Amino acid sequence: MAECKVKKNLEHCNCTYEPCSRKGICCECVAYHLRNGELPACFFPKDVERTYDRSIAKFISCYKK
Repeated sequence: MAECKVKKNLEHCNCTYEPCSRKGICCECVAYHLRNGELPACFFPKDVERTYDRSIAKFISCYKK
């Protein structure tokens, strides 16, 4: 089994929700957000991430041309 590289993951984590216990633990983060019909912060541009709208609809609207 691969070892989780939390410190390395944190270098790329743009989540601004400070009390989050899943920061740097990507598999837990993705599973949590998918259970809630959302996507993690790292899927969104920085300005959109700050809105805390993690909905799939918001994700699509960010990249829809």
